[in-house]
Amino acid sequence: MPNASGDAVDPSRLPRSLRIALVAGVILLLGGASWFAYRWYVRPTTLTIAVGSLDGEAGRLVSAVAGKFAQSKAPVRLNMVQTAGPVESAAAFAAGKVDLAVVRGDVGDLSQAQAVVVLAHAVVLLVAPPGAAISDVTELKRATIGVIGAETNQKLIKVLTDEYDLTRTGVTFKPIAPAEARKALDTKEVRAILVVMPLTEKYLSLLRGIFPHTARTGPVMIAVESAGAIAEKEGAYESFDVPKGTLRGSPPIPADDLTTLRTKFYLVAQKKLGNDVIGDLAQSIMNARRDLLAELPALSQIATPDTDAGAYIPVHPGAAAFYDGTRESFLDQWGNAIFLAPMIAGALASVLAAAWKFLRSPETKARQEALDALYALGPRIRHAGSVAELEEIEREIDQVLRVQRSQPVDDEKAERAVTAVNVAAHRLENLIHDRRIHLASQQPAPAGS
Repeated sequence: MPNASGDAVDPSRLPRSLRIALVAGVILLLGGASWFAYRWYVRPTTLTIAVGSLDGEAGRLVSAVAGKFAQSKAPVRLNMVQTAGPVESAAAFAAGKVDLAVVRGDVGDLSQAQAVVVLAHAVVLLVAPPGAAISDVTELKRATIGVIGAETNQKLIKVLTDEYDLTRTGVTFKPIAPAEARKALDTKEVRAILVVMPLTEKYLSLLRGIFPHTARTGPVMIAVESAGAIAEKEGAYESFDVPKGTLRGSPPIPADDLTTLRTKFYLVAQKKLGNDVIGDLAQSIMNARRDLLAELPALSQIATPDTDAGAYIPVHPGAAAFYDGTRESFLDQWGNAIFLAPMIAGALASVLAAAWKFLRSPETKARQEALDALYALGPRIRHAGSVAELEEIEREIDQVLRVQRSQPVDDEKAERAVTAVNVAAHRLENLIHDRRIHLASQQPAPAGS
């Protein structure tokens, strides 16, 4: 670095305290940068998730899981974006406004979606009031069917209409709110109710409350016998048999296993999300499911998505690696770093050695050089042939002493070095004095004396 006059200044000539402060500052800076880099690397990843359902149940479940993530310090955190339902959630996801979404397999544009987990199975139920003489969709003619969640079920309505040619038979579908379903049945405004729901006790209880029943009679469940054919054409659906007695046990409703359709609620992720992040998410969800199952039985429906190549919604590679047990191990992830560690340690050792050399007092070396220079003058004094040579040597001694006086003395070792230089210089002065006397005695006496 230049000094005030513009000349370069040797850093080793700086005061020891300043050099210590400089090295300490560099170490603190590197340490702080390393700490912040570590904290940045291990920080949890926050993902936005669109969630919505007709009754708000999906939001409550996801909120509980998100809370468990925070409590257990999971590597992934969830930031919920509430929506009105699966249609809005799918739209937000397709627009790229969120990282994740809870969607139904038959709703919205899911071309960019990859499955993380299956959250629940939703079963298609067509139910008529007691006494209805209908056992299959083919027997519906000129009937109005009330649809709970009509906007969400638009694709299902089209699939049923196309499969059974319901337009020709005069069947129409009417949107209806859950709270209005009982009244619509009583006034014969609708002949049956179409609803898609998980077969959990909570939803079955709500369905029972819609229909009048007695000890001997109860609602009539209508089969979708063409479910297998529909499932082959529409990947969002699968054929499913509702177990005997699902709605009521005695007398059982349905009286036998009932064929119908089933779809899935997925947690889906954007394709662009990294495998490690989604692998951590899938693992964290399964851990939360285990911990919350006793408190929230609905989480028992969480399952592994279809990992086959031809799955309707392909599984995210990060989630697939978790389910298949093929996630990279510690050595796989950090093998290169472990290999490079010795080289990094060697470089760090070099840096530390340079810092130690920088911190060492330069006075020892400088004064040792001064002593060597003074000792080298001894033979020259003994062999000097003239007073002029001795005067030149005296000037060299003065120069060495002048340089030594300009250097700081800040410890005991430096003081001893200064003493040694002064003793050597004093001895040389004695040698010069003796050599002058010797030279004077060798000169011839003046003529005439």
